Amino acid sequence: MSLNRRKVPAVPGPGIRAASAVGRAPSGQRARLRFGIVVFPGTWSDADCLFAVQDVLGQQARYVWHMEADLSGFDCILLPGGFSYGDYLRAGAIARFSPVMDAVKEFAAQGGLVLGICNGFQVLCEAGLLPGALLRNEHLQFRCQWTHLRVENASSPFTSACQQGQVLRVPISHGEGRYFADPEALAELEREGRVVFRYCESDGRITVEANPNGALNNIAGIINRQGNVLGMMPHPERCCHSLLGGTDGLDVFLSLLQWRARLANTR
Repeated sequence: MSLNRRKVPAVPGPGIRAASAVGRAPSGQRARLRFGIVVFPGTWSDADCLFAVQDVLGQQARYVWHMEADLSGFDCILLPGGFSYGDYLRAGAIARFSPVMDAVKEFAAQGGLVLGICNGFQVLCEAGLLPGALLRNEHLQFRCQWTHLRVENASSPFTSACQQGQVLRVPISHGEGRYFADPEALAELEREGRVVFRYCESDGRITVEANPNGALNNIAGIINRQGNVLGMMPHPERCCHSLLGGTDGLDVFLSLLQWRARLANTR
């Protein structure tokens, strides 16, 4: 069963695409990706993700209902933000048992790209696809605000269009975004370069003040050991068009296209 809440054009009109995306996207059909956007009961950033990848970037995308178990037709799976299953027990704790998550695990094991945003990051941690956990914000407040992220690893599929140390302006919207891992797992993430994004000041400095939730080491996003699964708390899909107040989130999605184009050119 597929879920399509609204009818969207198969080919986006030129008026809706961000000019920066059109100018920076890899050319040619080989750079096209097929995105699957997972929808759990309680997901609410699915339409934002669809807008980013289909309307702005002109890629193929469709919603994937949480009861689906076949992801073979996709190149990249997005787990959007929201409150899956009402965040009962813990954020993402119930969603990890949805049938689609077995398919996501198999998809990732075969090298498929998986991006979990906000609640999607929480689900990935609960499912064991990423280490650690996302705890209640240190100040116990829900925060919806713009943050700055420093790119700590520009060689991943999700940051291949970025520069090392580049600062992105991306919003957050969460109450449980404080990344935590035991000392051994944290040291491993740092040692292996698996911290992809870190909260920072606008000039790139890592400070306590720039950390919106108390995350260890100012961590905003991490990848798995294979590098094909990324979890991040900030919302790149909410800053992919100038009408949304910023376009820095495009760099994450354009990186996926660039990564795909590079792979195609090596075959």
